[in-house]
Amino acid sequence: MVHIVPIDTPTLGDRSYLVHDGRVAFVVDPQRDIDRVLRLAEAAGVRITHVFETHVHNDYVTGGAALARAAGAAYHVNAADPVGFEHAAVSHGDVISVGDELRVTAVATPGHTFTHLSYTLAVGAEVVAVFTGGSLLYGSVGRPDLLGAEHTHDLVRHQYASAQRLAAELPETTAVYPTHGFGSFCSATQSSATASTLAQEKATNAVLTRGEQEFVDDILAGLDAWPAYYTHMASLNLAGPAAPDLSAPQRADARQLRQRIADGEWVVDLRHRVAFAAGHLAGTLNFGLDGSFATYLGWLIPWGTPLTLLGDSPDQIRQAQRELVRIGIDRPAAYATGTPGDWAGTEPQGSYPRATFADLAQVRHHRPVVVLDVRRALEWQRSHLPGAVHVPLQELPERVADLPEGEIWVHCAGGYRASIAASLLRAAGRQVVHIDDDYAHAAEHGLTGPAAA
Repeated sequence: MVHIVPIDTPTLGDRSYLVHDGRVAFVVDPQRDIDRVLRLAEAAGVRITHVFETHVHNDYVTGGAALARAAGAAYHVNAADPVGFEHAAVSHGDVISVGDELRVTAVATPGHTFTHLSYTLAVGAEVVAVFTGGSLLYGSVGRPDLLGAEHTHDLVRHQYASAQRLAAELPETTAVYPTHGFGSFCSATQSSATASTLAQEKATNAVLTRGEQEFVDDILAGLDAWPAYYTHMASLNLAGPAAPDLSAPQRADARQLRQRIADGEWVVDLRHRVAFAAGHLAGTLNFGLDGSFATYLGWLIPWGTPLTLLGDSPDQIRQAQRELVRIGIDRPAAYATGTPGDWAGTEPQGSYPRATFADLAQVRHHRPVVVLDVRRALEWQRSHLPGAVHVPLQELPERVADLPEGEIWVHCAGGYRASIAASLLRAAGRQVVHIDDDYAHAAEHGLTGPAAA
């Protein structure tokens, strides 16, 4: 009997998979923190003999090379990928036996990348599953633009052909197990599905229900910005990254924290946005662990900037370190735990008010304020507040000086991105109000206008 165990990384929107027959196992697309995989294998009493990589990842640092070394397993990577480490080269049509009954077959599915592979799993003679990486996702496909605009039009057509190939060659009962599509920016669109089969995808997925040109047009029209740290992932993954060092960094006291801020380093407060707004060490930035912490921190921080972490407890620091190694930020410069009072010492703490869209509607009757929308371009185009200033969050650090004078009321879609923006603005000396509210409530108070032209 085959067991397929998904290993979720919800903050990055990805899944890895541990697959075993009760004795031996293989792993597909492991994340950097391989201790999770090793613990699952140990709990199941199985030995990992093979590790499969569907593609050179753009949204995280792989744990494939490190896991293969730790487990003594064969590491299967596309023969066409110019990797710099020992591996078992695999190409379309290659069949790898795992134990006595499991057979894994490589299938060329270019589109997310040029060298993308999917892997079918057969138990005996029956194909039961396909691991599709960034190819066929639940209700979508992997985005085709991460290798540069010059390749996007070719890759999107490859993506269509690859999905059609899987649908034509595999039984409709085949279970589909993608790596992306659970919130990852590697997905062209998002789906709430957590399981699917080829039959379900053939009935609902646009890549299998629409003609090629219609599919291509829709995908290209829906592409938006992707995190800046993606540009660093391929080179790290081609080098075969080692297992991460998750030991605690050095501890910083209040004087050292102030000095790091004065030196232009990033000191990041991991607490929830409500606690941060109420009181924080002046000059710190708020990237709460309750949201897509690593995605947005990796997107905004100038690559290589020394990073210090502040948290309520050592557990918060450890969680943040684990998140960060997955995107190649390996060693924070320092950390501190406790309260803002501990971190500020004798210096005054910073704070700013929080508000709702109802509050914004009221205040606009009495005085002018600057409304700053930090959502992405496609969100703004669908709907926005008339008179609002639009600066996508990822552009804000470079555009603070361009914002109008006056009190800034900043919002996003749900409050998390706006909290990052509010902390950036406050650190820059601006008077700010954080609209910590669901954007849908703006319409209830007559604040939203028609979609942008």
